[in-house]
Amino acid sequence: MMNTAARIADEVLFAQAAAVDRADRVPASQVDLLAREGFYEAVGGPVEQVGPLVAAFAGGCLATAFVWLQHRGPLRAADSSSFPGVREKWRTSLATGEVRGGIAHSGARPGAGGLTAYESAGGWRLTGEAAWVTGWGLIDVVHVAAVGDDGQIRFFLMDAVASDTLRAEVVALSAASASRTATISFADHFVPGDRLVAAEPYAEWAAREASGWALNGFLALGVAERCVRLLADAPVVPQLEAELAACRTGLLTADATTTPAARATASELAMRCAAVLAVHTGSRSVRLDSTAQRLVREAAFLLVFGSRPAIRDELLSRVVRPR
Repeated sequence: MMNTAARIADEVLFAQAAAVDRADRVPASQVDLLAREGFYEAVGGPVEQVGPLVAAFAGGCLATAFVWLQHRGPLRAADSSSFPGVREKWRTSLATGEVRGGIAHSGARPGAGGLTAYESAGGWRLTGEAAWVTGWGLIDVVHVAAVGDDGQIRFFLMDAVASDTLRAEVVALSAASASRTATISFADHFVPGDRLVAAEPYAEWAAREASGWALNGFLALGVAERCVRLLADAPVVPQLEAELAACRTGLLTADATTTPAARATASELAMRCAAVLAVHTGSRSVRLDSTAQRLVREAAFLLVFGSRPAIRDELLSRVVRPR
């Protein structure tokens, strides 16, 4: 499967990445291809299997990799749910990519706009906001996290369809804008009771979220790997390849304690590799049709994507060194 991913990344995703960078959405043909080849099921696997796939696709087209990676949330939620009927209803359609999903978890995090849920006749009503919902207009369901007044986080598989009570505003991004990342706002939005897929104490969820996810670091690793490949036989390549190998190992072996450092290492390395590629490319790298400038923007984007305070602090310690 890794061989297939590498071929798709080079022959399809990277070949079309410049056009996708200028488009308003990832082409349906690309996500359809990933579904046909079984990658919508594969994204639910363990990190050691999924991580290299994430890196391959991110090195091909970051926007496409973003849209695909978000599917992991709904798929794993359906697969692990203990609520009656959830797995039977959702697992197969999500695994095949017949139904495609994204995530909306930011509204439950401290300091966010706040997304709350309360029980209502026949289901639940959600009010508040969730930012950074990737794939709007390309996905069918959203794995939503909302805070109940009883201290529980509740998770829903909600239809990704705008209405009078659900508004979505797609935001323009400096990179991967074709991923159609949106802020979605809920105004007493009704979700049927059978869409509730999990619940857990807020404190447990917050503790698990605190370090971020090591898997996201493979996005930065993929951008760094692409930059190094484009450097061909430049003298700096052996040193960067050694750093890539160490970074890959760090992400694969990361636990809750070491994830911030592993994520920071990957993001800083991607930014440095992209800078080296831009310098190596020369003045052509400032053209908007240059691959080097696109990769610089993507690396800068990944400095802050899915960040947490601990990741930010680790990054700052790397990029602001005492003289």
